Amino acid sequence: MNLELFVLGCGGMMPLPGRHLTSVLLRRDGELFLFDCGEATQISLKKLNLKWKKISVILISHMHADHVTGLPGILMLSSQVDRDDPLYIIGPPRIGEYIEENRRILDMYINYKIEVIEVEEPGVVFRGDNYSIEAFRLDHTKPCFGYTFTEDKRPGIFYPDKAAALDIPKGKLWAQLQGGNNVELEDGKVITPQMVTGDQRSGRKFSFVTDTAYFPEIGDNVKDSDVLICEGMFTEDLAESAAAKKHLTAKQAAMIAQDAGGIDKMGLIHYSPRYNDRDTLALLEEARKTFPDTFLTRDRQIIDIKYKD
Repeated sequence: MNLELFVLGCGGMMPLPGRHLTSVLLRRDGELFLFDCGEATQISLKKLNLKWKKISVILISHMHADHVTGLPGILMLSSQVDRDDPLYIIGPPRIGEYIEENRRILDMYINYKIEVIEVEEPGVVFRGDNYSIEAFRLDHTKPCFGYTFTEDKRPGIFYPDKAAALDIPKGKLWAQLQGGNNVELEDGKVITPQMVTGDQRSGRKFSFVTDTAYFPEIGDNVKDSDVLICEGMFTEDLAESAAAKKHLTAKQAAMIAQDAGGIDKMGLIHYSPRYNDRDTLALLEEARKTFPDTFLTRDRQIIDIKYKD
């Protein structure tokens, strides 16, 4: 099962030529999950030829304009096709009010059901087919949440020789055991997957953190992520300004990855518009001194998230 990450926008505060506002999209086979929806999100979706009508869940970190101004356009875009499944929009308090006021003032035509989930407390906010999405608190000037997307554990490796030794017929019963289900033989004997497979294997984990002051507990939520996308808005010489505005420096983002443990790689996002593309290399350099497996996100970058085992 493919798991791919698409960076739709990596900028903060204001859009720049070649740098849209913060938004990333996760595709798990045909299902799409949008994390934040900054201005010009639609443009990157179109350029990447992503099937936007397949977006099933939109997760908003907080109610600042550079993270939600693309949302009205996405809602109207989704009405251009027939849609049977609801669109879930998950975010902090007042996200529902924002959606309803935009619908009313713009007289939006919406031909599908919108399910709004306002996050009050940390915890699991959505469950799907063998995955869950969890929200956790961040520390910003408005209520703000980070999100983790975590796949369930997978069955262990199937050993045909063990199945043959137990006289389990090839075919459907083998497939059921590989899928993690018990089977019953003709003689009434019940075979469990553990009898013919190895230990369970991990799923994949993606974490999204933006717009927060640094505090070590963030690492507890994002540990063991295959990919962590994390705000790295300022260089360290502006640490005082970052703290006053409750944003992260690139070094602090790297400290989160280091605190967490088990992070495969971290992508910096939500750059201040004071940095042009060449200047962002200073952000990368500072982060890599603390967490070497750091990279810079760029608009329309594609990242394949593979299984570790």
